Amino acid sequence: MPRVLQIVNRLNLGGVVSNALYLAKYMEPEFESKVVAGMIDESEGNYEFLAKQMGLEPIYIEDMYREVNFANDRKAYKALKQVIRDYKPDVVHTHSAKAGALGRLAAAACGVPVILHTFHGHVFHSYFSPLKTRFFLEVERYLARKSSAIIGIGEQMKHEVAEVYKVCKAEKVRIVRYGYDLSQFTDDQPAKRQRFREKYNLADDEIAIGIIGRIVPIKNHPLFLNALRQVLDQTQHKVRAFIIGDGEDRAATEALAKELNIEFTTEHAPREVKPLTFTSWIKEIEEAIAGLDVIALTSLNEGTPVSLIEAQAAGKAIATTVVGGVPDTIIAGETALTSATEDVDGMAQNLLRLTEEGTLRQQLGAKGAVFAQERYSYQRLIADMGALYYELLEKHQK
Repeated sequence: MPRVLQIVNRLNLGGVVSNALYLAKYMEPEFESKVVAGMIDESEGNYEFLAKQMGLEPIYIEDMYREVNFANDRKAYKALKQVIRDYKPDVVHTHSAKAGALGRLAAAACGVPVILHTFHGHVFHSYFSPLKTRFFLEVERYLARKSSAIIGIGEQMKHEVAEVYKVCKAEKVRIVRYGYDLSQFTDDQPAKRQRFREKYNLADDEIAIGIIGRIVPIKNHPLFLNALRQVLDQTQHKVRAFIIGDGEDRAATEALAKELNIEFTTEHAPREVKPLTFTSWIKEIEEAIAGLDVIALTSLNEGTPVSLIEAQAAGKAIATTVVGGVPDTIIAGETALTSATEDVDGMAQNLLRLTEEGTLRQQLGAKGAVFAQERYSYQRLIADMGALYYELLEKHQK
């Protein structure tokens, strides 16, 4: 039985970690698997509970953090090499930048037969200065040469990695889309919706608009708030908005809400009726999505936006910016209304349409539910990845 080591930056909430956990859990018994993770940031929600539910026991690397720190990174690299020597994997599969760099270097140093890396997103624009971006790009090109294959999570990601940023040749990039257990977003929807709306004192006739994710610059919450201000000014409907998540920009986001005269409450007074609620992280995200009517995404860049996949699975209408891997995860005009990055008026008008037009919300939601189930089941993920692992192992043996 081949052994696989899944290495992630940290067990933070999101598609990167959930997919690594799905691979570790559901590729058994064909593959024996272990998950290795760095340390979680205190401001982030984490998936330790999901790992426990799956019966997985991750190996934690104490010195592996999100931020670049050469002293810590060197210690983490040595620790990863020791894990690899002890476990003796046939496949090392890394996910995201830090784990991808340290994990692939350690795997190559230890002579692992198959080394894979998944680009769930990239940092080649909208994150760092031109100098830093150039450095990270050169690092990725070097690491790609040590990789048996590179995995992109959609056509757009493959195009950017191979054609735009020339990390490696196109034939080295394989597309394996995300997969999820979407049943939690389809089962018992009325009950979940009721629990969420009771918790936040939402009346049946109120339209609930939500944005889900870390409150950090790349997610561009100012666009959401400025668009929300226009919606509140123009609609005759009762509207409540929810910022679900937390992060380093929360204080600045709350300050902007005050500047825009958008009254808000927080997780400490969830039943207080205000136009906006900062909920912080919600562990039962399926209940939140069930309770919302519209899901927004305003990011400057995205890999595969998990919140949009989950929203579609739950039959919710979407308003989103068109960035990164977003076009691969929706059908523009059929499961989601789209606007350009930084287009406040465009986002506002899309949110307004979804607020005003109940039939449109239902049409987009119904088509999105079918689309998500066909494209993003975890069973498809397991089959696709298993076939790739076997192909690369056989190629190595020749």
